[in-house]
Amino acid sequence: MKIYEQTELDFKDVLVKPKRSFINSRSEVEITREYKFKWCPRRIIGTGVITANMATVGTFEIAKHMMKQKMFCCLHKHYTLEDLVKFITDNDCSEYVFLSMGLRDEDYEKIETILTQHPDKCRNICIDVPNAYIPRVKDMVIKMRQKFPDILLMVGNAVTAELVEDLILSGADIVKCGIGSGSACITRRITGVGRPQLSTIFECADVAHGIGGMICSDGGIVHIGDICKAFGAGADMVMMGGFYAGCPEAAGDIIEKYFQTNQLDENGKPITETKYFKVFYGMSSEYAQNKHYCGMPKYRASEGRVVEIPLKEPIDKINQDILGGLRSYMTYIGARRLKDVAKCTTFYRVNTQLNTVFGN
Repeated sequence: MKIYEQTELDFKDVLVKPKRSFINSRSEVEITREYKFKWCPRRIIGTGVITANMATVGTFEIAKHMMKQKMFCCLHKHYTLEDLVKFITDNDCSEYVFLSMGLRDEDYEKIETILTQHPDKCRNICIDVPNAYIPRVKDMVIKMRQKFPDILLMVGNAVTAELVEDLILSGADIVKCGIGSGSACITRRITGVGRPQLSTIFECADVAHGIGGMICSDGGIVHIGDICKAFGAGADMVMMGGFYAGCPEAAGDIIEKYFQTNQLDENGKPITETKYFKVFYGMSSEYAQNKHYCGMPKYRASEGRVVEIPLKEPIDKINQDILGGLRSYMTYIGARRLKDVAKCTTFYRVNTQLNTVFGN
C-alpha cells in the first residue's frame, strides 16, 4: 500500500490567470493547429475538440457536423462493416473521423477489412478500452502499428505517465487519458479507481510531448471553460460525450414529458408544461451491454449510468459557443495560436470558481 501525498487537481479546482496581450480581437486568433504525429506520416489541420465514441454522440450525423468546423468525431464501435463502408465512401472522412475498435476478434476483423479494402477512405483508428493497463491493449497497439504503419492510432484509457509513455513507444500516436471522469461513468463509485482530470493531463501530456506523442483528454467537461483549461494544461485534443448529449442531432428519440405546474389557467385548472429529453448512457452501463452485447456478463458490474438529458440547442450552435469560448480564452492569455495555449496558461488554485446564485 502506498499513498501519494500531493494534492491532485480537477477543472473545478483552478481558474486561469489573464495576461497582458497584443491581441485586440477574438477574430485575430487561430483556433486550428497543424497536427504532426510520431508515427503517422500525415498532417492534419484541425481544432482539437472531438466527440466521444459513445453510441449517442459518436454517430454519422454528429460526424458530419463536426467535420464542417474541422473538429473531430470518434465513431462508436457498434456500426456494421457495411454501414461504415457506406459512410466513409459517401463522405470525406480521411482527416476528422476516427473508427473505433475494441479487443474482440470481430472488431479487429472489421477494421482490418476497411483498412485493406478501402485504404484511401479513413485511416484514423481508436482502440477504445476503459482499462488500458491490461496487456492485451499494448499487444493490439503493436499489432496494428506493424500491420498498418501509416495509420493515425489513438488508444485509451490511461491516467499515468508510465503507461502513456509505453503505449506511445509501442506505436500509438495519441493516448486517450481519463478514468472515471465522464458524466455517464460511475467507475469511481463502483471501483474506487480514477484520478482528477487536470492532474492527469499535466502528467500525461508532459511525458507524451517529451517523446513526440500526444494525448486526448477524455471526460470531465462540464463547462466550455473546462475545454479551455484542458488545452491550457497540455491536452492536444479534448473529448466530450455528455456535453454533446441531448442535442437534436444526437442518436435516440426525443422524449416528451408533461409536468403539472403550480399555475392555474382561466378555468382554475393546473397548467401542464411539456419538456423534451433525450436518453444518454455510459458504454459500460448495463443498458449499453443489453443493447449492444446481448446482456451483461455475470463477471461484470455496471460502471455507467443512464440519464434523460433535457433537449439542448442544435450541435452547430454548441460548436459555435465552444469555438467562441476558446477564442475568448486565447485573447485573455495572449495566445495567438491554439498550439501556444499551454505555453501561455497559468493556473490559480481556488476554493470556488463560479458564482451560482442564479444557477451554474
